[in-house]
Amino acid sequence: MYKKRFKEIPALSIRSSGFSSVWHIVVLISLLTCPSRAELLTLPRLQRPDWLDRDGIVMAGSWEPLLFRVRRDGSDGYVPTAEQLAAYEREHSPEMIAELKSLGVNFVMMHCYKGAGLEAERRSMADAVRFSQLCHDAGLRVGVYNYSGAFLWEPLFQENPQAKDWVLLDANGRPLTYGSATYRYRWNRNHTGAQAFYRQLVRFAVNDIEADLLHFDNYGYGPGRDANSVQRFRDYLGRNFTTEKLRKMGVNDLDDVHPPMTGPPETMLRRAWLEFSCRSLADSYHDMSRYARTLRKDILIECNPGGPGSRIRPPVNHGRLLQGGEAFWDEARPPGYSDGQLRTRIPTYKVAGRMRNIAFAYATTPLEMAESMAFNRDCLGCICWFEYARIVARPGSNEPVSKTLAPFIRFFHTHRDLLRNADVVADAAVLRSFPSQVFADSKHAGLTHRVEQALIENRVCFQIIYDHHLADLNRYRVLVLAGCAALSDEQTGQIRRYVNSGGRVCIVGPAGIYDEWLIPRERPALDDLPAANIVRIEKNADVVAAVRRVCDDRLSVAIRAGSGLCTELTEQSGRRLVHLVNYDTDNPAKDVSVRLRLPPGRRAKAVTLVSPERRNELEAVFQERDDLVIFDVPQVGVYEIAVIEMR
Repeated sequence: MYKKRFKEIPALSIRSSGFSSVWHIVVLISLLTCPSRAELLTLPRLQRPDWLDRDGIVMAGSWEPLLFRVRRDGSDGYVPTAEQLAAYEREHSPEMIAELKSLGVNFVMMHCYKGAGLEAERRSMADAVRFSQLCHDAGLRVGVYNYSGAFLWEPLFQENPQAKDWVLLDANGRPLTYGSATYRYRWNRNHTGAQAFYRQLVRFAVNDIEADLLHFDNYGYGPGRDANSVQRFRDYLGRNFTTEKLRKMGVNDLDDVHPPMTGPPETMLRRAWLEFSCRSLADSYHDMSRYARTLRKDILIECNPGGPGSRIRPPVNHGRLLQGGEAFWDEARPPGYSDGQLRTRIPTYKVAGRMRNIAFAYATTPLEMAESMAFNRDCLGCICWFEYARIVARPGSNEPVSKTLAPFIRFFHTHRDLLRNADVVADAAVLRSFPSQVFADSKHAGLTHRVEQALIENRVCFQIIYDHHLADLNRYRVLVLAGCAALSDEQTGQIRRYVNSGGRVCIVGPAGIYDEWLIPRERPALDDLPAANIVRIEKNADVVAAVRRVCDDRLSVAIRAGSGLCTELTEQSGRRLVHLVNYDTDNPAKDVSVRLRLPPGRRAKAVTLVSPERRNELEAVFQERDDLVIFDVPQVGVYEIAVIEMR
């Protein structure tokens, strides 16, 4: 039972969240000086709260404080009308919670602080404490919108004039606004004064709201042209490059350097800025994560950088950023299938899985829920929005929650045993190489993306990996280097050790012709790999056939079906699970043939077909041939799981 709290938060409560004690000063100094050990920040499964594995997340959201809604919706000020205030009160009522629970919601993402100042948001912060208690008492878990990447500068500057120094400036020295919302300025996440201020909000969310998860929004902007960013970039150059290298970059005096914020990465200085930007954004996230863990060791941390998309786009490098927490948001377009074109969130979920993260996305259709269960597993998604006590599908929508979602929500709750503690089985790893995607010609990143899409569409079991994962390749049968033109000596050494231990590599297009800073090599770094372990193909060749060939035509699963059907293969103790998702929802996939390869020494005991689209399970007739289990799935409407019990 959660402890009772006071109905009002006295002024001292928020103000005392600053670092007045010696202990907090020591913590702050250590956080600002310790190196980035990002791998230690994402909590291993066994160190996360028990409820996450047990229950998973079915989310409802309403995370905007009242004063922000007032300004967002057209007012010149921040004072709500009587109607807005009454609806806001209903939104924070036990009746609202009961209605959300009736939909199957078990997790609420709510407001904490938006950026108007502690005094300006005092009432809504007190409301957050009370509403969190109501949610917890009703058995719901709580995530909080801890803060945004943009503040409401008009009230904040009145309350805290020092915040003017935190404003992020663009290449022309002007404040970076939140799009057309000129009343919102983006702030420098690496400014020490800003960090100290926002740690107060972290402390408030953990200790007063008793949140289960902290959400940090708008993680898409790195350093700028402001004085703090400029000085930090100069310091970065001085630490990482010799005087000789700086001179080759055209730098004779660091005090004369200004960030090259725009333009293609054709110069070494521009590349250094892009790397610095990604590092800065990740460091700011990791610093907040470290601080939150000093307050509660199992608090879950999440940010919103958007999905990984088709390539790495600085300052966001998911491979670096996500090492600081357990979840991230992707608010991109919904999945679907039209005119023979497949559109999925599978890359997002594959990145999340390999980074030991959970992806948050809106799940307002059966397909979105099916995709999330197959590829995301521990979070069904955000199924509704309840601002002003009106339950709709998503923010800005007037559509009600579709009744077609009920069986999928129920399935997520009643079949958690098929989703929890499941490991992905992947034959191949596709590398998203940072220097190749960020510094090199865009055609290289395009090649990586095309290969990922080809493997998805042809139902090959694979994972997307980043540079630091090259130290852990032995779990894969083949490493796919597609568009990886730039590789460091350390990375080529890791690949060489993988090959020497029996691993195989499929190289698509040029590989290792540059080093990590796009300096041309005298000869490609991987040319001397033993031919028996390497398959090299041109960029337009059939990569799926090449992966099959390098795996001796023994992929873990082979599925014969029409286009629009995708798969994920997972493993739990004593069984393997084939997840089938049909993106062409208007046309059920029929007579789907599955050939599943079992681990050495294992035999199939039973094959059961389970789906949220029917209440009964089906026993499938299967054949065994050596290590293969062969069976048919009569029909996949949207989502089907084939559960293969082993003996």
